[in-house]
Amino acid sequence: MNPFIPIVLWICISLPGYDSAGLKGKSLIFLTKTDKDYVKLNAADFSSLTAFTVCFRAASEESSRDYSLLSYATGANNNELLIWQKKTGQLTLYLKSPVVDISLPKIDGLLRHVCVNWESQTGVVTAWVNGRRSLQKVGGKGLTVKGSGVFILGQEQDKPGGRFDINQSFVGEITDVNMWDHVLKSTDIELLSQGCFSTGGNIIDWSTIGFTSGGNVKIEDNNDCKF
Repeated sequence: MNPFIPIVLWICISLPGYDSAGLKGKSLIFLTKTDKDYVKLNAADFSSLTAFTVCFRAASEESSRDYSLLSYATGANNNELLIWQKKTGQLTLYLKSPVVDISLPKIDGLLRHVCVNWESQTGVVTAWVNGRRSLQKVGGKGLTVKGSGVFILGQEQDKPGGRFDINQSFVGEITDVNMWDHVLKSTDIELLSQGCFSTGGNIIDWSTIGFTSGGNVKIEDNNDCKF
């Protein structure tokens, strides 16, 4: 070897993710079936919930398996709150265990607005798609959702913040994720679906939420946002 030829070593460092804040006008793109890609949302602290509304826009062409749309895990229960899409088209709400299945138009390649609300005293669960309400169902009556947990998009948690299953991962686009500690009025949900309701959730506010991205999640401008 010529002693005057320099030797260059290339060292590749894979960063597990990054911390940032605010996703207004942004979409999360989960490109492939994997147990590596996720986004952790740093939601506002709460001790417990006896009601909530969760809304988001999502699109996915995954039709051959079930997958997670939103996963919230605590030390006491991995499925403290889980919104689950079945390959049959049903949306399942878990509150520690499955409480209701609601038959909705199956999520496909068209971005659509979905809301799910629940109230403990009556157990009434309602889903909304593009501002249109499902029938009301009853499940989880008398339950509470415990605080101090972890919110994850893109994966279903088998422990808080981890132990993901590749076969339960989300592949597609998700945006405008907001969560409130109460049931929104139907008129507000309709305005949300039209992009005319600018106030974010008081637990998850997509415009200001702090988050950590892991794996190869793409964060892209969402040109369809109207607000």
